[in-house]
Amino acid sequence: MSAPTPPFPGQFEPAADAAWDGWHHYAGTDPFEDAIGPFFVRRDEQGIVTGFRPGPLNCNSHGTIHGGCMMTFADFSLFMIAGSGGQEVNGVTVAFTCEFVGPAKPGQLLLARGELVKAGRSLVFARGLITADGKPATAFSGTIMRAPAPPSH
Repeated sequence: MSAPTPPFPGQFEPAADAAWDGWHHYAGTDPFEDAIGPFFVRRDEQGIVTGFRPGPLNCNSHGTIHGGCMMTFADFSLFMIAGSGGQEVNGVTVAFTCEFVGPAKPGQLLLARGELVKAGRSLVFARGLITADGKPATAFSGTIMRAPAPPSH
């Protein structure tokens, strides 16, 4: 079997975990995301979709997934959705909003989909929704300021 096609040109590697067969992991250097995730991405017939299955270490004191974890996954998803135009977007998040509209629990499959609102020369606008086992969990939107790709570490 051949490796799946990346969702768009960029720093991607096929997911090593068999549970994520057909998905890709962002292979760029982002130690914080790597510590929270792993997060995955693919393109299907509906467009870009990101995925994450949080565990007990991603929880808050109420036993649900911590808001900071949800925001980190949403920020990852923001950049992947921004790339849905066919090109990896390098930059930094300069504005970000989210609404926690429902709980997410450890072990649930979190998926995010969204839309690229506008990709300008210096700013990119996108928005999306994270679902937990198909139920809305977090709505988000953000603005990315383009920047040169960081040097490899």
